[in-house]
Amino acid sequence: MSEEKLKSEYAKAGVDYAKIEPFKMAMVQAGKRTLEFPNKRDVYIEAESLGLHGVVFRYRGSKSHLWCKTQEGLGNKNWIAEWMYQHAGTGKTYYEGIGIDTALMAANDVICQGALPVIYTDEVAAGDSEWFMDEKRSRDLAESFFKACEMCGMALPAGESPALRYLIKAEPPVKSAPSLSGCVTGIIAPAERMVTGENLRAGDHIIGATSSGLHSNGISLVIKRALTLKDKFLHQLPNGNTLGEEALIPTRSYVKLVEALLENSVEIHSLLGGTGGGISKIAYDKRPFTYRIRKWVEEIPPLFLFMREIGVSLNDCVTTFNWGVGFYIFVPEKEVDKTIDVGKKAGYELLDLGQVEEGERRVIFEPEGLTLPPIE
Repeated sequence: MSEEKLKSEYAKAGVDYAKIEPFKMAMVQAGKRTLEFPNKRDVYIEAESLGLHGVVFRYRGSKSHLWCKTQEGLGNKNWIAEWMYQHAGTGKTYYEGIGIDTALMAANDVICQGALPVIYTDEVAAGDSEWFMDEKRSRDLAESFFKACEMCGMALPAGESPALRYLIKAEPPVKSAPSLSGCVTGIIAPAERMVTGENLRAGDHIIGATSSGLHSNGISLVIKRALTLKDKFLHQLPNGNTLGEEALIPTRSYVKLVEALLENSVEIHSLLGGTGGGISKIAYDKRPFTYRIRKWVEEIPPLFLFMREIGVSLNDCVTTFNWGVGFYIFVPEKEVDKTIDVGKKAGYELLDLGQVEEGERRVIFEPEGLTLPPIE
């Protein structure tokens, strides 16, 4: 009997477990290497729970503690990786950083509560079973998830990889691209470390941590503009990178930064990721505060400057992209020097960008003479 005839009706309908299995095995092997990462935060995986329908973990420390959980999706960034894989002709899959981007979308959010990530679970949902069969791409993606867990100190004990033929269809010319998302569980220990933002007040300083580039926001605008260019994502930028390579620089993790600030007892009034909404997001609090930005990073990431060159307005750029700052820390004036020093020792470039003032809820971006309304 032919192999086609032996296939189950379910496989013929689009869900072929034999084709998905290579990817699952790559992820399982990567996940096994992460299981001890949360131990430094006194969180341990119960080994006997592995391979079941979930995972059991426990806190073995003695501090009062809280748990924090967040769910985030990557969005469209891996569409660019798929385009580059099809067209760049380099032999690279361009998925070497995609797992980092996916995991950090959630991990960089959970730290805004003062939580440190300990558990990550992923979902890689493709439109067809065939997508999972590329072993090199599977290994690259699995390894990038491992790297994300290593840099954040979290385990990857479980995940999901469905084939959703009737739900997921990639925009041409990309043939197939999965939807990637995941959930991070973080621990706040001791519980008093929780950061709520309620202590934010006029007079606080706005400290910014530089980004690595695009991160994972504003991707749809980049794709739209790139497809109008002659060479699309192979367009050469002044720094020598192609547009696609520059767009795929992995998101920066700010976990070690927040961990260092907490361990050094910095008085933090609020924490904020520089994600959707760009600079406008600084005015996230609903109270009537004006956020005055007096200085900015000296070097704007090349991709953002290129977007300006090809006609994206400055206003659209600074309210879509992170524009060079990927994370914000709000502290009282007496904590500014300590914050910057602790951040530097942890490996981050921090800048005192400006201050919170009483007044209309808005961002005054003095470096470019812009007044930006809040993103609701």
